[in-house]
Amino acid sequence: MLQQSRRIIDLSLDIYPGAPTFPGDPACQFHVHETIASAGYNLTQVCFGTHQGTHLDASFHFADRGRTVDRIDLARCVGPATVIDLSWKQPRDAITVADFAPYESRVQPGARILCRLGWDRRLFQPGYFSDFPSMTVQLAEWLADRKIALIGLDTPSPSADQSTEVHQILLGAEVVIVEGLAHLDELPSDEVFFVAAPLRLRGLDGSPVRALAVAW
Repeated sequence: MLQQSRRIIDLSLDIYPGAPTFPGDPACQFHVHETIASAGYNLTQVCFGTHQGTHLDASFHFADRGRTVDRIDLARCVGPATVIDLSWKQPRDAITVADFAPYESRVQPGARILCRLGWDRRLFQPGYFSDFPSMTVQLAEWLADRKIALIGLDTPSPSADQSTEVHQILLGAEVVIVEGLAHLDELPSDEVFFVAAPLRLRGLDGSPVRALAVAW
């Protein structure tokens, strides 16, 4: 009975040649290496940056001595998560500690928090990479102090205005950051089981993920 009521929601952006990339990041490209005609099987080389589409940041992304993506504790990336609805936020709005106040009891050590802003719907619009609502430094410090395990957002970064500071605070506290989520509006409740495991890319700063939620 439980199996019949379970629903899996894909929270990932597509990766394909020419897919939107953060300004300055490598372009996404696919190169056909073999085909059924040439070798009896299809094989493709894929080329994209470690922060393509829906992806995860390791602390090495902003600190040379930080933890690399292959050394992230996967327990932080898999487990129950709370969805915070901030879809009423407007472009360039600040995301503050006050916005998290209604959920404060759930923002505890080891918590996974997903912020739904609806920004994924603007993926192909001007300003997607620059005008999204942005987490304040004060909120980043508050989340780090509360020792959460993971913060996920449907924006391309947690902050547009104070990106370096916010990343350094969160990643320095070993908070996993998942950026570029999608379809959070399809989640039927504010409590889900979340999965966003990175590729085991040795020594690197991040990885695309196939993010998904399991809801009942």
